[in-house]
Amino acid sequence: MRVFLLQKSVNLQVTNLWIERGERDLCRDLSFSVRSGELVRIAGENGTGKSSLIKAILGWVRLEEGELEFNGEDVTLHRDVLLQNQLYLGHTPGIKSVFTALENLKLYCPEASEVALEQALAHVQLQAFADTPAAQLSAGQKRRIALARLWLTDKALWFLDEPFTALDVKGVEALELCMGAHLKNGGAIVITTHQPLLHLSPKTVELTL
Repeated sequence: MRVFLLQKSVNLQVTNLWIERGERDLCRDLSFSVRSGELVRIAGENGTGKSSLIKAILGWVRLEEGELEFNGEDVTLHRDVLLQNQLYLGHTPGIKSVFTALENLKLYCPEASEVALEQALAHVQLQAFADTPAAQLSAGQKRRIALARLWLTDKALWFLDEPFTALDVKGVEALELCMGAHLKNGGAIVITTHQPLLHLSPKTVELTL
């Protein structure tokens, strides 16, 4: 497993967040923090706004009110400070259908070696599909290509929206080990999932919407 020496610590402060969708409040006066070595698990039923919360932090969903700070910087004024230090994996994998699985990873991480790229695909059980165009892969396999980025990134703060979707038992275990290594190395994770987290650090914060 590839382990990066992270150069920046994580201290994300979310204070009195208010997100509204239509006539309904997704959250109001919501406050929490995410620091190096911590995993924040956002729980809640489908449609309660878990994905919207992540997108609001990243600036892709409008905030009614609230303050966001990343390592002491006001994110509403200097959002690039957060965006340059985060990796987001959402429901849409962001895969180019005309490229192979391997080419998609090269596009994301052009400086990675062939060995590192192949190992990342192996971690998500796609080594046999390295040269297969993404257009010929299932939706679940395309999502695994996106997840393979986790083995190639040096970003300190990960936002993972239902990352265990379409993974089998071995895939879940491999992803949890990857996440655990990231936390041990000083990274931080914000995750939405219905999957029990079995192999991760006990330093986990539960947040329910």
